[in-house]
Amino acid sequence: MAFKHITSRDNPVYKHLRKLADNARERKKSGLTLLEGVHLIEAYVQTQGEPQLMIIPEGKSSLEATDLMQHLVDVDTIMLPTLMFADLAPVTSSSGIMALVPVPEIAVPATVDFALLIEDIQDPGNLGSMLRTAASAGVQCAYLTQGCTDAWSPKALRGGQGAQLILPLVENVVAREVVQQFGGLTLALTMQGDSLFAQPLREPVLFAVGNEGAGISAALQHAVQRCVSIPMAHQGVLALESLNAAAATAIALFECRRQRTAA
Repeated sequence: MAFKHITSRDNPVYKHLRKLADNARERKKSGLTLLEGVHLIEAYVQTQGEPQLMIIPEGKSSLEATDLMQHLVDVDTIMLPTLMFADLAPVTSSSGIMALVPVPEIAVPATVDFALLIEDIQDPGNLGSMLRTAASAGVQCAYLTQGCTDAWSPKALRGGQGAQLILPLVENVVAREVVQQFGGLTLALTMQGDSLFAQPLREPVLFAVGNEGAGISAALQHAVQRCVSIPMAHQGVLALESLNAAAATAIALFECRRQRTAA
């Protein structure tokens, strides 16, 4: 293991890390991204192997971070001043350890009978949460349109808590083409439509969910076979007219899982 203490913001290694933290184009160009936190790095090691580089701040690390470093003694490590490290971390309360890793390429199964299509989600935390839910519910592939925020940004990865490391992702898709090519039932989650809970979801199904503010585009609503909604109490009260996109996605995906696992 090589160990290096970097104290200058002009250091080329640090400048590259800053670009990866801040710029989706740089992540795509290099095929690299940053993971923050013990849990996420452990998930990467478990599913993908060792990171390329470990990054730690000056000062005392948490016991969990210290234990993880002891298991990754062969990985090159750099130490940064606290403020420089904080500039890379996606949250203010970092656990004090980051890793530079190649973006994994996870193959899409030959047959997909449970899929999620995400249209133009902008908030990386929301996207990460939706992918985490999708992986937990057994979704076999998630399709992301070009208007979606980057699934490999540090904030989206933190929100996903390892989902991106096990869930096949197909990015920059054209929503209408995905719907047309899917060999099963295609449903859009909207504010108006048939009740989600009245749908038979044991057959192959693709759920489409839209932007946090605008929802599903009109073009995508016309492309799917059916628009469905989640019945709510106090329907008609303006503040309760719709659910958060991540919450609605969770309800839909786990309703599908419930039906498929019911005796």
